[in-house]
Amino acid sequence: QIQLVESGGDSVEAGGSLRLSCALSEYTWRPYFISWFRQAPGKEREGVGGIARDGKTLYTDSVKGRFTISQSDAKDNVYLQIDTLKPEDTAMYYCAAAGIKTLSARQFPYWGQGTQVTVSS
Repeated sequence: QIQLVESGGDSVEAGGSLRLSCALSEYTWRPYFISWFRQAPGKEREGVGGIARDGKTLYTDSVKGRFTISQSDAKDNVYLQIDTLKPEDTAMYYCAAAGIKTLSARQFPYWGQGTQVTVSS
């Protein structure tokens, strides 16, 4: 079954940028919707955005404009580019795979282990 491995998290100053990566297996032949989620301590896990195999994206309104999701030509990596980082972006970031286009965490059966993003003010 599909496996997902995140990388790219770091501790950075506000205003900086990061690109997170999600390495996938089986995605080149299965039409999974791949999404990024984040969860800060004591807060609910929220969907940031996702991308379908055809390249169509879906974003949460609160991050649209600063967050950009893309995929490799082979569709075996999904990227989350975060620009103009803010302290409130601090969270564990996860990528996940689902069979439908959604940002509801409970509908995603496959998850990576997460990568930590910490933004200092």
